[in-house]
Amino acid sequence: MAPFPLESILGHWGAYLIYLLIGIAFGAVLEMAGFGNSRKLAGQFYFTDQTVLKVMFTAIVVAMVLIFWSSGLGLLDYWQIWVNPTYLWPGIVGGILMGFGFIIGGFCPGTSLVAVATLKIDGVFFALGVAFGIFLFGESVSAFEGFFNSSFLGRFTLPEWLGLDTGVVVTLIVLMALGMFWGAEYLERRIGGRAPTGAPRARLAGAALLFAGAAALMAVGQPTLEDRWNTVAAEKAPLLQERQVQIHPGELAGLMDNDQLNVHLLDLREERYFNLFHLRDAERTDPARLKAVADRLLAEPPNTVTVLMGSGEAAATDAWQILTALNVPNVYLLDGGLNHWLDVYGHADHASCPTTVTGSEAFRHNFEQALGDRHPTAEPPEHPGEILQFTPKVKVVSNTSSRKGGCG
Repeated sequence: MAPFPLESILGHWGAYLIYLLIGIAFGAVLEMAGFGNSRKLAGQFYFTDQTVLKVMFTAIVVAMVLIFWSSGLGLLDYWQIWVNPTYLWPGIVGGILMGFGFIIGGFCPGTSLVAVATLKIDGVFFALGVAFGIFLFGESVSAFEGFFNSSFLGRFTLPEWLGLDTGVVVTLIVLMALGMFWGAEYLERRIGGRAPTGAPRARLAGAALLFAGAAALMAVGQPTLEDRWNTVAAEKAPLLQERQVQIHPGELAGLMDNDQLNVHLLDLREERYFNLFHLRDAERTDPARLKAVADRLLAEPPNTVTVLMGSGEAAATDAWQILTALNVPNVYLLDGGLNHWLDVYGHADHASCPTTVTGSEAFRHNFEQALGDRHPTAEPPEHPGEILQFTPKVKVVSNTSSRKGGCG
């Protein structure tokens, strides 16, 4: 998938010039659509002028179709696009509050800046009110922080929610948009008294083209995790083969006690084995939910190291390929899995003993009780690498393509 590192191509100031031009163009389009006029914006809520719905929803569905076409053709890495994480109930409450503000003030934060750029007094006062509201929110958020961070669903998109193919969801959204456009024009005629004679005929051709593009996506499809791995396999597979990412238990023990690193231990075993024994601070992770895990890890600070572990190496190797294909940096796996950890550290107190069970992912150690991380061997030893011979392999690198985003 083609990277487009603007700063590398154009330099720091050249990239910022592109960002500035995009912002100016976006503002100009909003102004030409009449979004600097609070009466036109407020008309949306009185069903007399549906310009806001038609312009913004057109932009959304066109961008959606183009994004997923680019992803399907391998030109764009959709996983690197910022998607606002879902906080369900705070999002609903925030949407209602913003809707009231939109109706009362006649602007949203973005359109108020368009009005400011054209020196409209009401836009200036609204923008000042937004700034004051941001200040009040920052000063008071600690009082309701629990609710503000509640019902977190991560990168939760419609295909995941509906359990449908991306092309099907895109087509359904385009159909919904076209239906809403027809309904908007009907409301403008019946309530707003607007004659349809001024509507451009080209909009019908545009609607047909948009639907055709969305429907074709169902045949094109989107890259699978296997496709993503194949794009990076030539570069990343040798790291597995040369055992550059399999770290010794002694190195892992040192990482667990390193205050300079943000270490995530992901245990991929079934719950019964996890409850029987797991390392301190390990998080049981369902291999089927690694996409959601990747999204969370990509938002972590640059000093984050992720270590995958199973009973052996097979499950961790598969998980490593998935997270690597999703561009998660600094991912390693425990050499030999937890079987090897217990081989190295687990026999001093004879609390566990090796069994005769074989198989790469079979747990070879029996425990008299399910102690989880309360077992003595779940903690790294006091001097983890003092008597062990191993080659350190962890090298923390920053993911230069990590996603960033926000609300415009």
